[in-house]
Amino acid sequence: MEEFSNSSTQLVADVDCTNDENQQICNSNGVQGFPTLKWGDPSDLQEYQGPRSFDALKEFADANLKPMCSVKNIDLCDDEKKELIAKYQGMSVEDLEKAVQEKMDQIDDAEKTFQEEVEKLQQKYESLEKERSETVAAVKNSGLGLMNTVLKSKTATETKDEL
Repeated sequence: MEEFSNSSTQLVADVDCTNDENQQICNSNGVQGFPTLKWGDPSDLQEYQGPRSFDALKEFADANLKPMCSVKNIDLCDDEKKELIAKYQGMSVEDLEKAVQEKMDQIDDAEKTFQEEVEKLQQKYESLEKERSETVAAVKNSGLGLMNTVLKSKTATETKDEL
């Protein structure tokens, strides 16, 4: 935060989401675990997914924490983004809320599918781990230990005979 304290275009801040006073801001920005790093337009913060070393964060901040295309900075937008903003501005609040909800539902569906598939993978992993453990135990119980003992004694005897 100190590195960016004098910046007029970059804000790096810390919010303690365990503090009751900050619960509203944390909840409204989708903070569910700690630490969570968010960046971007304050009205549409994105979750940071990159490395968390100081150098990596500094590089990311230098490249990304700057004025960006938005409704308030439309002059920074390319023609395609300007058209989208104009389209959304032309929509009624109800239609825009519906469109946002549809997109959020798509994200929720993707998250649900992901969680379901991870659960299936977890069950498959547990099944394979059990099968592996049972196979290893059966092989060891079928005489592997005795075989190794006999093998070592035979190779030790043969080596001794060669000397």
